Amino acid sequence: MIISAIRTLLLYVLIIFAVRMMGKRQISELQTSELVVTLLISNIASIPMQDTDQSMLSGIIPILVLMVCEIVISFLMLKRAGFRRVICGKPIVVINDGKIDQSEMKRLRMSTEDLYEQLRQKNVFNIEDVAFAVMETNGNLSVLKKPENETVTAKQMGIKTTDKGLQTVVISDGEIAQSSLDFCGLDKEWLYNILSHENIKLNEIFIMTADKRRTYQIIKKERIV
Repeated sequence: MIISAIRTLLLYVLIIFAVRMMGKRQISELQTSELVVTLLISNIASIPMQDTDQSMLSGIIPILVLMVCEIVISFLMLKRAGFRRVICGKPIVVINDGKIDQSEMKRLRMSTEDLYEQLRQKNVFNIEDVAFAVMETNGNLSVLKKPENETVTAKQMGIKTTDKGLQTVVISDGEIAQSSLDFCGLDKEWLYNILSHENIKLNEIFIMTADKRRTYQIIKKERIV
């Protein structure tokens, strides 16, 4: 029982390492080669986890080989557009200038229900609002609305706005995030001055956010009875 738990833990750490080496992506963003490697790794890792008679190397070596293969393929796709098209295919326009391309939908085996579902996920509930829709190689639908249906921006209305910068979490559940402070160009001295000014202790903070303009927001921990 203990041996099985140790083997599972080791393989778990190895899979995390392999996924990190292959790059950060959500499941919905995986390209064809990445999805295949992910499925293979999960299946290979399950064998030595369940069968303690199997050598650990029977799981570790194939996982490392697949990881290297994926890194090499990713590098080749980055350098060779033709190779990328062979592995991942190419984006397909399913709505062209407001008109649904039925032949492309048929080739994709994409039903009208599938199309409408993906449009709704893009906050488009009327197909007449769409100028172009492109099925990307990772299976996501990119949508461009007709100009008259686009959301009006401050620039179009002639309104000047100020850039507030990216707000980051500098304290999470009483713990200081040094990397977030560095990103905002802040330091612990500034942070502790703010805490002193607000008369609040570090361990009393649930979330504190800040940006490069030194504006901040503090949410205190709730007392749970």
